[in-house]
Amino acid sequence: MSLLNVSSLDAGYGDLQILEDVDMTVADGEYVTIVGPNGAGKSTVMKSIFGLTTYMGGTITFDGSDITGRRPEGIIRTGIGYVPQNDNVFPSMTVMENLEMGAYILDDVPQERLDRIFERFPILEERKQQKAGTMSGGQQQMLAMGRALMLEPDLLMLDEPSAGLAPDLVDEMFDRIDVINEDGTAVLMVEQNAKEALRRCDRGYVLVQGQNRYEDEGDVLLANEQVRQDFLGG
Repeated sequence: MSLLNVSSLDAGYGDLQILEDVDMTVADGEYVTIVGPNGAGKSTVMKSIFGLTTYMGGTITFDGSDITGRRPEGIIRTGIGYVPQNDNVFPSMTVMENLEMGAYILDDVPQERLDRIFERFPILEERKQQKAGTMSGGQQQMLAMGRALMLEPDLLMLDEPSAGLAPDLVDEMFDRIDVINEDGTAVLMVEQNAKEALRRCDRGYVLVQGQNRYEDEGDVLLANEQVRQDFLGG
């Protein structure tokens, strides 16, 4: 059974429908990437799973439970962590305060969880008293991921994690995501750097105009001549 199962999903914003009959699955521990042209609805899929869009039809189940139409504060308790593309840290709060906010549903913040985050992202321990808004883009992205991992989710959803990063930091960010997945956390990622994302993931989906166009293993999609010409720049 899939950890996440999205079936025949229709969703959008208000009266505007963006997604039509979208199907998507993520198995336990799997690494899945969503790619496609701008405006395809990739981020809308992520937001819909996390309860941030207008639901219009279909079902979303997670770990065997129906989460269709639930609000984000309920969904996060099921074991899903979400890092949006923009505004994903509290800039006026310190690094430590941001991480503590990631565990706000807990009575106390377990030190061992903080230790695991600092082990994954050592710069966060070095800068734990620094205001998040004064950090570099790459450091803020690490903080956003660290905060989402504070509840040790079974599924981590990442929306464009390499967006705005300097080219020399992109590989480092992907390497960190690889390690998170290798440690047992399933990953569902939307990514502009489609070739690199498909090269690293287990499976990929190509979304076009709010609909599924292709779905296969990442390396198979990379080798698909039509996919390469239409969506990967040849």
